[in-house]
Amino acid sequence: MDELDGEAAPASRLVPVLPLKDICLFPSASLALVVDRPLAVAGARTAERCGGILLALAQRDPKAANPGLHGLYAIGTLASVREAFAVSPGELRVELDGLARARVRALVGQDMMVAEVEQIEDGDEGDQWGPAVEALARYLHSHADLRAFLDQQRRAGDPMAWVNLACQHLPIAATARQRLLEASAAERCTFISRGLDALLRKESAG
Repeated sequence: MDELDGEAAPASRLVPVLPLKDICLFPSASLALVVDRPLAVAGARTAERCGGILLALAQRDPKAANPGLHGLYAIGTLASVREAFAVSPGELRVELDGLARARVRALVGQDMMVAEVEQIEDGDEGDQWGPAVEALARYLHSHADLRAFLDQQRRAGDPMAWVNLACQHLPIAATARQRLLEASAAERCTFISRGLDALLRKESAG
């Protein structure tokens, strides 16, 4: 399996694309889904044959059957294909582990998309990390089932993994989730520290 390292990773690389509907994959998180569109199946199968790495890339219009080159966001997540197997003719169950954010430099293909990407560093969480951890702890204390679920989903020891998991699984719109994926680590921490406390207040009032 190909390993990504912030210092050793090449400036750019070519990877197959797996388009996603209504969801983003964040680094240090995992995602399991069933794909049936030929474009998505081809991306997953190509990744299996070519190093096990693909780019999970959300599409702008989740209803589009074939998003095309201009129907996908420019920032997604490089992911390793942990497992891919057929569940029926034309359907593939794919399990992904998010590795690092990446920006598309070029995108080509029609029946199967390939992207030239550059890895994006998250940056320092700075002073925003502490409030984010405290807000996440408060929220998970009131949602034991979510805590158990996130424990199962966590794929890295990096402290930011908890923030990324929260960003991936919070009940927010797909467009808001994509904006978080595009944001720096400090900005994601700020959102979590404010957003989770707001959710707790809303739930308590309801």
